Amino acid sequence: MDSSMQPLDKTLRNQLDRTVRKARPVAEQAAEAALEQLGVGEETPPSYLSDNQRALRRRLRAHARSLGDPLKEGAQAVTRLIGEIAYEHWHRMLFARFLAENELLMYDGVAVTLEECEELAEEEAEQGERTSGWALAARLASTMLPQVFRVDSPVFELTLAAEYQRELEELLAGLPVQVFHASDSLGWVYQFWQTDNKERINRSEVKIGADELPAVTQLFTEPYMVSFLLDNSLGAWWAARRLSEADLASAESEQALRDKASLPGVPLEYLRFVKDEETGQWTPAAGTFDAWPESLAELKTLDPCCGSGHFLVAALLMLVPMRMELEGLNASDAVDAVLRDNLHGLEIDQRCVELAAFALALTAWRYPGTGGYRKLPELHLACSGLPINAKKSEWLALAEDPGFIE
Repeated sequence: MDSSMQPLDKTLRNQLDRTVRKARPVAEQAAEAALEQLGVGEETPPSYLSDNQRALRRRLRAHARSLGDPLKEGAQAVTRLIGEIAYEHWHRMLFARFLAENELLMYDGVAVTLEECEELAEEEAEQGERTSGWALAARLASTMLPQVFRVDSPVFELTLAAEYQRELEELLAGLPVQVFHASDSLGWVYQFWQTDNKERINRSEVKIGADELPAVTQLFTEPYMVSFLLDNSLGAWWAARRLSEADLASAESEQALRDKASLPGVPLEYLRFVKDEETGQWTPAAGTFDAWPESLAELKTLDPCCGSGHFLVAALLMLVPMRMELEGLNASDAVDAVLRDNLHGLEIDQRCVELAAFALALTAWRYPGTGGYRKLPELHLACSGLPINAKKSEWLALAEDPGFIE
């Protein structure tokens, strides 16, 4: 693991908090204004819309219903649609800067900076394609991350008004570069996005339903907690197989055993051992996990509440050196093997799933010795909390359809 990938210090964390909390209302205002311009919520489309705008309006109304916004007597609710537009536009820009600051934002196979995106946008403008450097960077990020952003979504066909777009760009540009190199920034990003909404829900004392649940249940797990739990599970399994009977019998301290069991990038600093008073034999305090597979290729890990992927990323950073050591793999093959074989995550919030996917991809691309950006194996992440917006009669009709049963 790159030694520069340290957790955010308190000052940077507070700055990221303030920035994200300022960005959300701006992005939501921008989304609402764009939808009003198209008359998405109105029963009839405005007369000034072009054919393309009318088509986009229809797609956005259908998308709103797919999100759970109701259609009543021709008027289309857009509350959830506004939330999605705001989230997707801001986070696509944010992810673009994460990629750029880690030399992973690719244009025709070459990593580009945000400054170079500005130059490329000017060249595209000369060819008749009007765009900004940030818009180009966001577009590049979305094509690199198909598991995160659906590039065919009508949400991205909306152009935010210039004054809102400028304000979001200034907020993002004001964040120090260190934020984008820290190991836990992505986890805090969604926590901060939800903060004001979480406080509002808690103050209202409303009954918690599907809409409120993601905001009030998101809790960021501090890095030391993740390390403690993994060191005393996966780390204990590893130590039981790496340390010999002689090591466990003759060690002078727990630290001596940790040093002996550790690998580069896997210090096992929280791994605990206990010593039998009669025999003097040490053993991992959590046990040796003898029921686990002997081969790491067969080990399946599942985080059923994976959030932004903090545990999954930490497990990746432990498993890669272990598989390199045991199986003689190079770094790139070991990263791919861990993503393919070992890591699985579930989450009730689709946006957290997207963050977890990006966190894993970013970690895989910047893992030392892997060569940077490349196509990765399919990630085993899924949302387990998507609402099914259909009437009972529709389900019954499906059940009666012979073609459906077949």
